[in-house]
Amino acid sequence: MLTRLAALLLWRTLALACVALGVIGLFLPVLPTTPFLLVAAWAAGRGWPQFEAWLLAHPHLGPPILRWRHHRAVPRRAKWAASLTMAASVGLIAVSSAPQPLKWLVPLFLLVVALWLWRRPEI
Repeated sequence: MLTRLAALLLWRTLALACVALGVIGLFLPVLPTTPFLLVAAWAAGRGWPQFEAWLLAHPHLGPPILRWRHHRAVPRRAKWAASLTMAASVGLIAVSSAPQPLKWLVPLFLLVVALWLWRRPEI
């Protein structure tokens, strides 16, 4: 009983935290909104079906979640925004005093993410 209750609380906390971060991302250009909404809907589906239904039915938050669930699609505008943000991050890391391995690993990781992202369908 306690384990089930703890799991339920963790799923709900994760869902609420991700929605909060997603909403903050609406106002901060460096914080992506959609990935947090996807995680929020996923977590809500495991511990708060009513909240998941609300997210899916929401006129602004629901469409990106549904687009991802049905088609694994990412709009071209989002791809460009993510790519430009990743490029800016690489530039900042390059001129920073970060350790040399980090200056190679982060751009490599972001390149893999960008390649994956641009291979997603667009709707």
